[in-house]
Amino acid sequence: MQRKYNRAHFILASIVFFCLTVLMIGVNAQAQIAFASERDGNSEIYVMDAGGNNQQNLTKNPHYDGNPEWSPDGKHIVFDSRRNGNSEIYVMNADGNNQQNLTKNPHVDWLPSWSPDGKRIAFASERDGNLEIYVMDADGENPLNLTENFRGDFLPSWSPDGKQIAFASERDGNWEIYVMEANGKEPRRLTKNLFSDDEPSWSPDGQFIVYSSDRADNLEIYMMDVDGNNQRNLTKNPYDDAAPEWFGSPFVVDPAEKKLTMWGWLKQVVR
Repeated sequence: MQRKYNRAHFILASIVFFCLTVLMIGVNAQAQIAFASERDGNSEIYVMDAGGNNQQNLTKNPHYDGNPEWSPDGKHIVFDSRRNGNSEIYVMNADGNNQQNLTKNPHVDWLPSWSPDGKRIAFASERDGNLEIYVMDADGENPLNLTENFRGDFLPSWSPDGKQIAFASERDGNWEIYVMEANGKEPRRLTKNLFSDDEPSWSPDGQFIVYSSDRADNLEIYMMDVDGNNQRNLTKNPYDDAAPEWFGSPFVVDPAEKKLTMWGWLKQVVR
C-alpha cells in the first residue's frame, strides 16, 4: 500500500512538473514587448521578444507614433499617433496590420489604456478645451467624457476588476492621484501634498497603486493602499525614477531568469 501511495504521488508530481514546464515554455515562446523608438528618425512602435530578439517596426510612417498598450487578449495594440496632423488614438493587429484611427477628431487624443475585459479604451483628450479622461468602446464608438472639469486630467489606469480608474489631475492646484468609478462617478483624491504626483498604476491584486512623485526633490516611485493610506517611497535615490508599472498574473514567468513566481513585480524606469 505504501508503494502505491508513493507511486501515485510520483505520478501527480510528474504531471504538475510537466504542466509548469509547458507554461514556462509557452510564456517564453509567446512573450513580446511593445515599445516606442526613434531609431528610424521619428517615434515608431516596435515589438520584440522578451529576450530582446526579433525587433520589428510595426508602424513605419514618417510621423510620431507612441504610448503602445497591448489588448488583454494580446491580439491588438492601441497607441497614439500624429500622422493626421494631431494626436489621435489608433489600433492595429499585433503584427502591425490593419492600422485604424479610432478617434477621428481635430483635437488631441493620447495615452490610451485598455479596460481589463478589452471592451473599452480610456484616454486623455483636449476636445473640450482642456485635458480630460474619456472612455470609448474598443472600436472607437461612444466616446464619453468621464471627468468634466476645467483643470487637466490625464494618465488613466484601470483597476484589475475594471470597476475603477486611477488618474492624475491638477484640479486642486497641482498634480495629484485620484480614483473614480469606471463611469466617472465619485472621484476621490488619494494624494494630498504640494508636489506633483502622477503616473498611477494598479497592483495585479487591486490592493495598491504605485505612482511617481517629486516630493523628495526628485522623481521617486511611491506606493500606497488604494484608499490613499500608507504612502511610502520605494526607490529612495538621488536620480529620477518614473513610469512605474505593475506586471503580473496569478502565475508569472520571468523569461530572463526562467523563474516561476506567484506575484508580479514592479518595473522601475529611469529617465
